[in-house]
Amino acid sequence: MIEAATELFATQSPDEVTVADIAARAEMTSAAVYYHFSSKDKVLVEGMRAFATALREELHALTEAHAPGSPVGPALTSLVAWLGEHRSAATVFFTSSAGMSQEAEALRHESRTQLLEELVRLTRKARESVSDAEAAVIALGLLSLLETSAISQVRGDDVYRSLGHRSFVREVGRLAERIADPAAAE
Repeated sequence: MIEAATELFATQSPDEVTVADIAARAEMTSAAVYYHFSSKDKVLVEGMRAFATALREELHALTEAHAPGSPVGPALTSLVAWLGEHRSAATVFFTSSAGMSQEAEALRHESRTQLLEELVRLTRKARESVSDAEAAVIALGLLSLLETSAISQVRGDDVYRSLGHRSFVREVGRLAERIADPAAAE
């Protein structure tokens, strides 16, 4: 049901999606949807929650596998590729649900905080001698790059289309390197 709803929310404005639409896509009755969720907004938030958890786990796995002292670019490009593989959920999380409800915004805020913490860990692995403040600022820059890249990719905006997928991902990696270690990127 959540998958069916996510597909709908990714292709239509959440305001336009009804519980009946979700039920039809999931091959269920509206009553069955209401049995599990009190509203379509609750279905939306649950889909966002599942995506946020999976995104955090993917970043955690990339951080764990990251070789100390190695550049962060490959980790960020892997994450952007992962977002492309989860396009519908990424579309809902990063674009469709924006401003939809306080609960959705609170979840997005909580997710950003967790991703930022993980990006601080990744930064420390990449640059072991970095100060706490510098690691936090670098991680914030990487998070901004990740979010902006995700939005560009899921919307297929002018930048994404003009570069094409491969060049776009490569440029994200290069920019991640410049953010994480400006001296090494020159």
